[in-house]
Amino acid sequence: MALLGRNGSGKSTLLRAMAGLNRHYSGRILADGINLQRLHAAEQARLMSFVGTGRARVERFTCYDLVALGRAPYTNWIGSLSDSDRRAVDSALDAVGMQDYARRQLDSLSDGECQRVMIARALAQDTPMILLDEPTSFLDIPNRYGLVRLLASLAHERGKCVIYSTHELDIALELSDSIMLIDPPCLLCGAPADMRPAISSAFGL
Repeated sequence: MALLGRNGSGKSTLLRAMAGLNRHYSGRILADGINLQRLHAAEQARLMSFVGTGRARVERFTCYDLVALGRAPYTNWIGSLSDSDRRAVDSALDAVGMQDYARRQLDSLSDGECQRVMIARALAQDTPMILLDEPTSFLDIPNRYGLVRLLASLAHERGKCVIYSTHELDIALELSDSIMLIDPPCLLCGAPADMRPAISSAFGL
């Protein structure tokens, strides 16, 4: 599902609230019938993962190290990786086509490569839901399409619920299964073909 809306409409605020990063709101947020406000951090970390807009550029930190952080909800208190944790990290890197980059340092990667590693970390976290805030930002057109196709494959082949915010209207309409549009004060949802008139109106197209 692509989350669309003009700048300042609240896309990032909504995603961060869903991810439990901002609990200063009224009402409830339910995920598969579960009230997220009642979950402990560790419980929510097993339910959904979040990929923000920041770029990981830590010196002397490898792709493998970053992806391994996704296993934190399942490791012991000192973060030791088990054999199953290592298999999950390897599988996540392979799923995004970054297995050969496992020992590369993060500050040597391109933006597109770095974003794939961030998604691999979310995959290693092994949650049924993945939230991403503008994952195509700073990427060129081919990498934008490639990244959204990757997200679609995670939904279709791995059964993940993937919600990502984007400003790429054409890509969202072409590659997403559904659209969620923030057009204050309304939140509209539907299939891409059905949402075209509302999107045109919201963006003045």
